[in-house]
Amino acid sequence: MGLKDALATLHRRGARVVIRSKHGDIELEMTSKHGFSDVNTLHAVISLPVDPKQVGTDVAFTGISDADIAAAKKFFLKFSGEIILDNTQYGQILRRTAGGKARIYVKGLLVAEEEDFGFSYNITGVTAAMNKALNRERTNVGRTAYADRVKAMLLASDADEVEQTLASDLTRMEQGTSHDEVKWIDVAVHACQILNAKRKVVFVTAEERTLASDAVDHAMSDDYNVVTVPENIKERLRGIKDISGNPVRDLEVYQAEFAESFEFTFVDRNSLSPEERRVFDTHELLASLVGGMPRAVKEVKISETMRPDFASRCDAAGLWEPHKGRIIIKRSQLRSLEGFAGTLLHEMTHARSGCDDVTREFENELTVTLGKASSKAITQIK
Repeated sequence: MGLKDALATLHRRGARVVIRSKHGDIELEMTSKHGFSDVNTLHAVISLPVDPKQVGTDVAFTGISDADIAAAKKFFLKFSGEIILDNTQYGQILRRTAGGKARIYVKGLLVAEEEDFGFSYNITGVTAAMNKALNRERTNVGRTAYADRVKAMLLASDADEVEQTLASDLTRMEQGTSHDEVKWIDVAVHACQILNAKRKVVFVTAEERTLASDAVDHAMSDDYNVVTVPENIKERLRGIKDISGNPVRDLEVYQAEFAESFEFTFVDRNSLSPEERRVFDTHELLASLVGGMPRAVKEVKISETMRPDFASRCDAAGLWEPHKGRIIIKRSQLRSLEGFAGTLLHEMTHARSGCDDVTREFENELTVTLGKASSKAITQIK
């Protein structure tokens, strides 16, 4: 609010204002406008200074109570006692007063209050939209006028208390008890980046909690906190880094990390039982049924342990590791030639096609593999 607006408001409310300095004394008077005798406007009446040696400027009010002054001071950040949590190029993030509403200041002047914000804010980098909204004597400015600046402050902040509050709010989104700031997608994504860096978390959607419950349960058994986020936020987390530069952990990232960290318990051929060796030693013959072992396969290994297949909710029977050029088959598959043969040919198909399970390309390649094996077997029988 400008000085002229303030003086006009005080005069209209019956308060007398006298401004004194060494340059002159100023009082207000309602009188006709020059050249328009029928139009009365507020004028500044300037007279010689009472004290030409006065230092500074003295403003005296008459007709205003101490209670009025106390109430007026509450509109200004300078007198509010607000605690600054962080300074950004857009303004200051303030700790919300316990038991009170969050307050929105623009250059130190209160313009709005928010019931459901986690912080108060003092906006110093005013936008054109905000200037337009800040009409004279306006007591409440709509959220749309300052939302962008609030978002910008939160995204620019690295203050511990700000980060902790946003991270805590994110974990309460599912219960509907979070503050409104994290309901903005950009802020929610930023909160995910903070939480990912500070805690052991996995971000999932409500649908994933149902359809991929085995993977979710496995993450929880690994002491991860599972945080449910809306689908639009989950999509924004794909492939991004947290504030420490590490991948934000959604369910896919968790599964990849788990696969990378899993340690196999390999079994040497000489440690197999005679029957297991007999089954295992058929792998070259089995490969010959489909034109030989794919070039990408450098070795076939047997392991006591196998990492879980989250899609089937049980341990995988076999695995193709393209980066190491090896097929790994669980030892239990050596109990029968049928089990070993099926698993080996399945993983060989992955190696030959380069395709994942449950894809059209893999299904087509698997059909070709089965056809080759069947044709070769029947030919040998004849």
